Amino acid sequence: MTTMRGRLPLSTRIYRLRNRFGSVWPLLIGQVSLLCVFICATLGYMYIEGWSAFDSFYMVVITLSTIGFGEVHPLSSQGRLLTTLVVFAGVGNFAFIIGAFSQLLVDGKLYRYMGRRRVLKAIAKLRDHCIVCGYGRIGSVVAKELMEEGVALVVIENDPAMIEALETEGILHLAGDATNDELLQAAGIERARALVAALSLDSANVYVVLSAHQINPSMTIVARASEPSHIGKLKLAGADRVFLPHHLGGLRMAQSILRPTVTSFIELAHTRSDLSIQMEELEIGDDSVLVGKTLIESGIRPQYNLIIIGVKRPDGTMHFNPESTYTLQARDTLIAVGFPENFKQFQEIL
Repeated sequence: MTTMRGRLPLSTRIYRLRNRFGSVWPLLIGQVSLLCVFICATLGYMYIEGWSAFDSFYMVVITLSTIGFGEVHPLSSQGRLLTTLVVFAGVGNFAFIIGAFSQLLVDGKLYRYMGRRRVLKAIAKLRDHCIVCGYGRIGSVVAKELMEEGVALVVIENDPAMIEALETEGILHLAGDATNDELLQAAGIERARALVAALSLDSANVYVVLSAHQINPSMTIVARASEPSHIGKLKLAGADRVFLPHHLGGLRMAQSILRPTVTSFIELAHTRSDLSIQMEELEIGDDSVLVGKTLIESGIRPQYNLIIIGVKRPDGTMHFNPESTYTLQARDTLIAVGFPENFKQFQEIL
């Protein structure tokens, strides 16, 4: 509910601030209260004794610090009464602040708060990163695979055991519920290029996908599903791709029996050894020298020793095993197989 001017009630704004600062809220209140004592006491000396602002402020400082200096100027009875009140208010505030700070140290909340501040600062610098929701059996594999490829990422997890593992491995993460929109925004979802919903519950994944798609419609969203019947719901919510981990695992095992050589080739293409081949997708830029050339004219095979097994047009049309006369266009995505060093050379002309 808002006021007639469209502003939230004071109680609501205070509640939101308290939730935002969390465990450091008492410490913040103590500091604000102490500042108020300084201001009110300074104004009091100026009004009662007619002193300058500097002399009044200095009197407050030596009174609250209890360093034993004498009065700046002789005090009247009203001035001494004010000094007495300043002493009681100051000592009370100092005691409150020390108690709040000690509680933070005892509970370890200060360390966690400062750690979260550092994480938020690091996330604020990220652009085109990936957000992984859930660090379980699936999410941990996804996160490690992305990190191996040099992709910046943020993991959102609420399981204390998994959070401890993330801290041990030094992975940038936020502790909390991934279905919370504020946590997604804290992870920089507006600047992210992709999100992986790998939570254990499909209902939670649907909520995460829906929220992510609403906040950043242009990002790529990949989701995990436990049941085939939930695939449609996840895609309707905004997921670009949905995977059934147990189904994919079963297919892979079956293929290793039916087509062992093909399976071995695919596994070889997905390893990161410098001696192995790789399968990559490469997008042709608008200013690339390849635009308007046929595959045979491009010299991709003889010059870079890369095999083009497919091309995806900007409109999503797929062309498998394209002919040598196939004309390349800007924003075409080439699916190629080759050695890592060949890809590095080829990327220079894209």
